[in-house]
Amino acid sequence: MTQNPIVFTFFLVFTGAAILATAALAARQSLLVAYIGLGMLFGPWGLALVGDATLVSQSAEVGIMFLLFLLGLDLTPQDLARSLRRTTLVTVGSAVLLLIIGGGIGLLAGFTPVEALIVGAAMGFSSTIIGLKLLPTTALHHQRIGEIIISILLLQDLFAIALLLLLKGLAAGATPWLQIALLVLTLPGLVVFAGLAARFVLIPLIRRYDRFREYIFLIAIGWCLGMAELAGLLGLSPEIGAFIAGVAMASSPIALYIAESLRPLRDFFLVLFFFGVGAQFNLGMAADVLTPALLLAAAALTLKPAIFRLLLVHTGEPPARAWEIGFRLGQLSEFSLLIAGLALTTGALGERAAYSLQFATVLTFLASSYLVVLRFPTPIAISDALRRD
Repeated sequence: MTQNPIVFTFFLVFTGAAILATAALAARQSLLVAYIGLGMLFGPWGLALVGDATLVSQSAEVGIMFLLFLLGLDLTPQDLARSLRRTTLVTVGSAVLLLIIGGGIGLLAGFTPVEALIVGAAMGFSSTIIGLKLLPTTALHHQRIGEIIISILLLQDLFAIALLLLLKGLAAGATPWLQIALLVLTLPGLVVFAGLAARFVLIPLIRRYDRFREYIFLIAIGWCLGMAELAGLLGLSPEIGAFIAGVAMASSPIALYIAESLRPLRDFFLVLFFFGVGAQFNLGMAADVLTPALLLAAAALTLKPAIFRLLLVHTGEPPARAWEIGFRLGQLSEFSLLIAGLALTTGALGERAAYSLQFATVLTFLASSYLVVLRFPTPIAISDALRRD
């Protein structure tokens, strides 16, 4: 009997994750590190038990959408607008400083000026998944630290989308600035559409049929993925569309129930995401890119927290909270991996620069997860004193 490749892949991911998670907990290590390590072990560049990580990576994107959808469900439009205004200076200022630092490291490593510029730009983004997954639910939804981290990550995501559009436009010979201008015009239109659809269609339907839990579950998933798909068609990222879908429904009295219902589904796909991160890295290139990758990773892990602390304290945040936010955002981003891959295919980055950026991103995922789990409250903390959810 022929094995179903999907079933076999999921068997490897979740059975392997369960075993490694047990070992990680016994050794007092981060579960996220275990998932990434499992991807490296089973992926195409390890034992090759999962020969093609595309299926896992594509499935994992759904987890990111659900994560941002659930965040949006607890954040009203008024709260979101207020948070974005407060953190614009921090986000822009950190991006500029990290562009200079990352670009300088790239030039020292022998990259071309264009390569150094792209690498430096990618340094300015932090991981949405790690930043939010490791923040306790109470802090994420009901405390100032959650508002700051969400707003910074959202602005970073918009900047990253603009950079991706710029790279795509340059590769196609199109006018990238026109695409970015369309992005700026499209986003408000999507927000207005989501608000009207939620107010006059979705919320009335939910109120009418709120006795049928399966119906509410289907409505929530359909709305989340539908908005994600619409955002993708308009040139935005699906994750931004999913977040807007959540914000639009935040005023619904059923929002808390939807959030609780979708949380296990979110965690299922997030395990796939971290496995895919490890599986996609070409271990054969590690020796060639080790030095620049280590320099980039070390700069992110040490300088990002300091930069965020400096800027946040300047805007009036207490030093202790500013330090914690800096450490929680002290890694590179999923967008760094996307930028490296796209720039490699378009020729904007050579193999050495692209794999240096990817390797540095994976290293910061590992180290940052470990540091945050050991030092700050998280849902997966090893210490009972730090475990919060």
